[in-house]
Order: sequence, then C-alpha cells, then structure tokens
Amino acid sequence: MNLGFIHLRKIGDILLLLVPLSILAEFLNWGEIPLFLFSALAIIPLAGYIGESTDILATATGPRIGGLLNATLGNAAELIITIIAIREGLLELVKASITGSILGNVLLVLGMSMVLGGIKNGVQIFDRRQAGNNAILLVLAVIALLIPSLLSGYIGQSDSPGVEALSIGVAIIMIVLYILGVVYSLKTDRGPLSSRPSVETNPSMGNIYEPEEMTEVHPAWSTRKSIVILGLATFGVVIMSELLIGSVEPVMLSLGISEFFLGIILIPIIGNVAEHLVAVKVAIQNKMELSVEIAIASSLQIALFVAPVLVFVSLFIGNPMQLIFNEVELLALVAGVLITALVSSDGESNWLEGAELVAVYLILALTFFLMPV
Repeated sequence: MNLGFIHLRKIGDILLLLVPLSILAEFLNWGEIPLFLFSALAIIPLAGYIGESTDILATATGPRIGGLLNATLGNAAELIITIIAIREGLLELVKASITGSILGNVLLVLGMSMVLGGIKNGVQIFDRRQAGNNAILLVLAVIALLIPSLLSGYIGQSDSPGVEALSIGVAIIMIVLYILGVVYSLKTDRGPLSSRPSVETNPSMGNIYEPEEMTEVHPAWSTRKSIVILGLATFGVVIMSELLIGSVEPVMLSLGISEFFLGIILIPIIGNVAEHLVAVKVAIQNKMELSVEIAIASSLQIALFVAPVLVFVSLFIGNPMQLIFNEVELLALVAGVLITALVSSDGESNWLEGAELVAVYLILALTFFLMPV
C-alpha cells in the first residue's frame, strides 16, 4: 500500500473543507486575505479531481477520444481562473499566468523532479530524441508568443486593428499547430501532447498507481461517477475562482503585491499543483522520461492551446487580449526554454542540473516579487 498516496489524499480531503469556508468568508465578510487564501487552497484538490476524473474517462473512452480529453482538459482549472480574470479586466494577470505556467513547468517542476529523482536514483536516463523533439516544439511555441510582442510596434498601437489582427492570426495558427500535435500524438502514441498518464499511471493528487495497487488504495471510479465528479469539481473551481479573482485587487493593495507577481507565480501553482506532484513523484520512482514529458507537454498545452483560446474568449467577453507580453516576460520565457532545452539535450539528468533549473526559477521569482506594484 502506498502510504505517500494516502497522506496526499488525506491532505486533499482536508483542503476540500476550504470550499464551504471560502463561501462563508465571502458572505460573513471575514476579510479579503482569508477569502483569497481559502479559495486559492480550495482550488488545489478540485483541480486534482478534475485531472483524475478526466484520466478515468480517457481510459473508458479509448486511446483516441481519451487522448483528446486529456489534451483539452489538461489545464482546465487554470483556464477557468484566467477566463474569470479576463471578465474582470485583469488582462496583465492573465498574460503573466501564461508566462508563469510555462516557467513553472520547465524550471520549477522539472528542476524539482531532477533534484529529488537524482538524490534518490543518481543519474537518470530518458529518451534523448523524444526530449529534443518536445523541446524544439516548445521553442517554436515560445517564438510564436514572442513575434506579436516584438513586431507589433511596426504595425501600430497595441489597440489598433492591425495589431489585433496579428494577435488573432497568430492565435489561429497556434491552435492549428496544437491540433496537428494532438493528431500526431494519437496516431503515434509518442507525440509531445500524449504524455499525460492514463489511469494505469493515474495522477490523482500526485500518486502514480501501480495496477496491483489500484483496488487496494483507491478503486477506479465508474464512468458515471467520473462524469459526476468532473462536473462537480469543475463547478467548484468556477465558484472558487470567482471568489479568488474578486479578492485579488484588495489583496494586492493590502499586501503590496503586484498583479504581475500574483499572475506569474501564484496562479499557475494553484491551478497545476496536482500535475506538478505527478511529475515529481514519477521522477522519484525513476521514471524520468515520463516526468520530462509531463512538464514539457503541460507547457505546450499552455502555449499552444490555453493562450490562443484566451484570445478568442477575451473577444467574446468584450475585453480583448492581445498576445503582447512585456520585456520581463519575454526575457524570462527565452531564458527558461533555452536552459531547459540545453539540460534535456543529452538524455540524462542529475540533481545538480535540477538545482540549476530551480535556481533560475527562484531568481526570476525574486525579481518578479521586487517589481513595483
């Protein structure tokens, strides 16, 4: 029996108690900071249940439809948070969360996976060619995000029709590239967007199940139960995201934290912590290839799917968001992706390489924290 999983599950169940506490904090006016903390922590187990139910449904529907479900709902919690933020006009927070999600996966998550996996298992091996292909696609995705930011000034002001057309055009191309990546992954089972584990390696709250452990630790849910849990967890994330985003501006004023820091550090961690635990867990189990693919695939989903979808959602809501990032975000993206590509190029990892990735993330986080409000 996996005692580590049991502890994580108990922690997740305890955090679920924050869902009603968040609602009470809103209606009883306990203050914006408690409301922010309660709702943020409550999203963590809900996002975990979305991932778990999605994986079980993916197994029940077969590899093709299942792969499409995983590719579409892999970042559902963060997508919900950012859509609500767009509705409230917090566009800089949304763009910062896109940057932060990519950096968090390729620097913090991959770095911690290499550190803990290296300490436990020494030098770890993964498929060099696959990692290289994934890294190339990630570099291309980041370039697609950089082009509107670097070249829009030659077209016009940020709110001009030409810049808006450029942003929409890039978003369309990125979605097409994402669809092509999903199709390729479904046909080969080795593409960069097929790496989310199925229920055989079920990422429920950070545990990777061995088949013989499933009935002993946590029996697989039925399809009907998975659909119900997916619906309830999604609804819960929507409610908690409403409370979270509603308390962002008062929290920023009271604590002196910038909207940029909240978006680039806190929001991505809140929305993806369950998947982050999966990557670290499999690395400790000496499955470094899966850990690398989880980190890079999640970044690709953010860059090629979530970011362009948010462009069209913002148009529908009436708060247009262009794919134009500031200089700090651009520099951070380029540095994070390049160092990740270099570290993964040899097909080997150790705890020192992981420490280097984490160090880069911490330096960037400190810089973001010290930036003026």
